[in-house]
Amino acid sequence: MPLNNAQLAVANSNCRFRVLCGGRRVGKSYLAVRELARFARQPGKKCLYIAPTYQMCRSIIWTSLKERLGNLNWIARANESRLELELVNGSTIMLRSGDAGQSLRGGGYDFVVFDETSDIDSEIYYEVVRPALSAQKPPGSVLFCGTPKGFNWFKGLYDLGRGHDPDWASFQFTTLQGGQVPESEIAAAKRDLDERTFLQEYESQFMTYSGIVAYNFSDDNIVSWKPHPAKNILIGLDFNVHPMSAVVMVQSEDKKTVHAIDEIVIYGSNTNEMCEEIKNRYTGNNIIVFPDPAGVQRKTSANGRTDISILQNHGFRVLHRPRHPAVKDRINAMNSMLKNAEGERRFFVDPKCKHLIASLQRYVYKQDTQIPEKGKWDHMFDATTYCVEYMYPVTKKVEIDNTIQTFGVY
Repeated sequence: MPLNNAQLAVANSNCRFRVLCGGRRVGKSYLAVRELARFARQPGKKCLYIAPTYQMCRSIIWTSLKERLGNLNWIARANESRLELELVNGSTIMLRSGDAGQSLRGGGYDFVVFDETSDIDSEIYYEVVRPALSAQKPPGSVLFCGTPKGFNWFKGLYDLGRGHDPDWASFQFTTLQGGQVPESEIAAAKRDLDERTFLQEYESQFMTYSGIVAYNFSDDNIVSWKPHPAKNILIGLDFNVHPMSAVVMVQSEDKKTVHAIDEIVIYGSNTNEMCEEIKNRYTGNNIIVFPDPAGVQRKTSANGRTDISILQNHGFRVLHRPRHPAVKDRINAMNSMLKNAEGERRFFVDPKCKHLIASLQRYVYKQDTQIPEKGKWDHMFDATTYCVEYMYPVTKKVEIDNTIQTFGVY
């Protein structure tokens, strides 16, 4: 059976790490069989297929894999209980479940397929498979397949493939683009399912989970920046030491849009080190820093200088509110820039800003509250919004019926 357009696009990619995000019945499993066969065709290769459970390994591709390779007379021996194929050319193909992680240690792998990646523990890849790829010469490669399930590690892999790393490539196809499900059935599913489930399962869209702070952020805000002369380099800065975080931004010429083009994350650092790093990266630029207003009092230097004065002594122009704006004001300003009521997006993020993207995707409210969950994801969000809220505030004082009312404050 020939490959459909979606499968063909992935199969023709020469990237070492490929990520296929597809709707139901787009043909992910058929592609997995085809790619395992393609890599195992080379003598002495060690190939691995990983699905969430043993039963999924057996039911999804085991029979299809045996039929395909059996018809080619490639199989020397098949182990039904271990789901392993030894080929006549010395290559092996093994099927393993995601809960068998530790048994995968040892040796190397030339090619690995992760199927339904979202349902597999990320440690299987990062702690077991990834080091095993490096043991081979040339190093092994991976095909990640799956349907979106929120913003988990599969979304992180997909974002890598949309960035600038030439080793990575990502592909996204809807069920309809897979060509195996008629439009009438997709229309029926749209009537039967809620919008969120339909968009995830059939449209292959990554849906934010409930309680997300930057609820207007989507893939439409992730846009590669095309370098051009900028009048000012804007730096949003959070003074937290673990890590100290800065987001580098530029405005469009008409000042209507902002593009995050770089980020700086330094652990166990101080304001002086951050200033030096900013100057090293952007020598000769007019730099404006928008720091946490708490820096007026905060002192991290040996001689007792405040963080704000350190920024100024390094020659930066420093703009900040006299006191902290309400957190809700910063959140409202950020969401308004991400997408306003007219559907316009005015804040964009280059794919290289991985920490900022993760922050916008994963920074959430505490359960059943409107209080943001402080911890891992707030630092880059705070750094960004110190700048965004200052330049594009939602809170504005307007006169209504001869009284001054402030909008945006809850």
